[in-house]
Amino acid sequence: MLTIPKIDNEDSQTKPKEQESRTQQDLDVPANTKQRKFSYQELVKATDNFKSDRYIGEGGFGEVYKGKLENPKQVVAVKKLNRDGLQGHKEFLVEITMLSLVCHPNIVNLIGYCSENEELLLVYEFMPLGSLEEHLHDPKPYMKPLDWNTRIKIALGTARGLNHLHHHREPPIIYRDMKSANILLDDGYHPKISDLGLAKFGPLGNKSYVSTRVMGTMGYCAPEYGYTGHLTIKSDTYSFGVVLLELVTGRQAFDKTTEGGQYLIEWAEPMLIDKRRYVKLADPKMKGEFMHRPLKKIVQVALMCMNDDFEKRPDMSEVVDRLDRVASLSDPHAGSNQNQDSDSDSDNNSDFMFKDDKEERAKAIAEAKMWGEKYRHEKTSRTPI
Repeated sequence: MLTIPKIDNEDSQTKPKEQESRTQQDLDVPANTKQRKFSYQELVKATDNFKSDRYIGEGGFGEVYKGKLENPKQVVAVKKLNRDGLQGHKEFLVEITMLSLVCHPNIVNLIGYCSENEELLLVYEFMPLGSLEEHLHDPKPYMKPLDWNTRIKIALGTARGLNHLHHHREPPIIYRDMKSANILLDDGYHPKISDLGLAKFGPLGNKSYVSTRVMGTMGYCAPEYGYTGHLTIKSDTYSFGVVLLELVTGRQAFDKTTEGGQYLIEWAEPMLIDKRRYVKLADPKMKGEFMHRPLKKIVQVALMCMNDDFEKRPDMSEVVDRLDRVASLSDPHAGSNQNQDSDSDSDNNSDFMFKDDKEERAKAIAEAKMWGEKYRHEKTSRTPI
């Protein structure tokens, strides 16, 4: 049904053939960058000397700490380069370069950086609700399961951020690392794409792809990229489809707890054969509090994004348009009124998801209203703890 590419890694990134060069010349930050340059001592002070109680987590780049800047007063996230990590100085410079080129509500803001002697650090806006990966797969005790409307909100916002990289930058930017761990959540579960250290500029002229060494995360890599190293914006579309399935199922893209490991698409395949079984994919933590039609449509979008033939995958602009419509069914206050960058530019006549007859559409709207009333009633009747 759907091809599963293999990546030569056991953790997240493939190992580089050679250690990245660490000469001072490699660390020359572009002169036109708009980000602030911090001294190392400023960031030592902001993080209380990288104290353990300021530790947030760790990614491919290195450890992340919560910091407090004095001038201006601002809470930030400070990433400190792991000198033995798989990502090196090249990714440090790519991150600064890419984030200096983009400004979008669904892409994390890079405030500044530090490049002093052997110390390399990046300073971001602080995202108080952590990552989508945490909420789905490793929630802290105080984290409540994500409800259906919140999942739709996260999917739609993430799609908008990715669409901005693909269709509102010239040349387009291929993200290359779309996964739930890189979707950070601000107040109100507002999603923002982070970690652009693996990003690449898209092809120019008559070229249809960029040839590059395969980098990525188990379970998210598009088949054609994993096998050939040919990278396109549709490679990101595939990875986003996996994230959609994560949001629906609450399961990991690659489950290491099973013998030999299991890809999410492998687990889901028996239920994807028949549309009537799509509902069985739903995350049990939602306790059945979701509408069936919107969930089925989200699964359909995910499958389109994960098509083995990359040319048949939709552009992210089309994905945004479809998710926008699903959001309007799930929550009358979500959807088109939040649109950014005029993302909805796909042909409405090509939308396979909304070719239902009037009676079917009326049923969907009635179900949305009924479910919404039930949800609001239950929410208002709960006794505060």
